[in-house]
Amino acid sequence: MQRLVTALLVIFWAVTAQAQSLAPREGWVILQTGKTHAALLADLKKAVKANKMGVVTQAGPTGAARNRGITIPENRVIGVFNNDFAVKVLATSTAAMIEAPIRFYVTEEADGTATLSYKTPGSVFAPYLDEGGDALKDLSDQLDNKFSAIAAAATQ
Repeated sequence: MQRLVTALLVIFWAVTAQAQSLAPREGWVILQTGKTHAALLADLKKAVKANKMGVVTQAGPTGAARNRGITIPENRVIGVFNNDFAVKVLATSTAAMIEAPIRFYVTEEADGTATLSYKTPGSVFAPYLDEGGDALKDLSDQLDNKFSAIAAAATQ
C-alpha cells in the first residue's frame, strides 16, 4: 500500500511540475494567448508559410505520454527555417548551422489557453558571431524580424 501511495505521489508531482508556465528568461520571447493549443499550432504553421519559411521539424511528448497512460499538457516544438537562410548561414559559420532549425514552442496552460515561445535567432546565433562576423549578425537580425512577424501573425 505504501508503494502505491508513493507511486501516486511521484506521478502527481511529475504531472503538476510539468504544468508550470514558462518564466521570462534572457533571449526568449513568451507570448500568452487566449487560443487553444490546437488553434495556436495551426495558426503558427500558417504564419510560417505566409512568411516564406518552412516547418522543418516537429516534436512533442504529449501523444507518446498519453499512450503510456500519462496525462501532460499539450506541447509541441516546431523547428522553422528555409534553405535560403541555411546557405547564407553556412557561408558565415559552419558551426552556427547546428542551431538550425530555430524552434518555436507551443505550450498548453492550465486554463486551456496556449503560449507561444521562442529563443530569438539573435540569441541563438550569438555564440557564433566572432566566427560569422557582420554577415551572421545581419542574418540574425533578418531572422529576428522574420520570427517576430511569424509570432505576431500566429498570436493575433
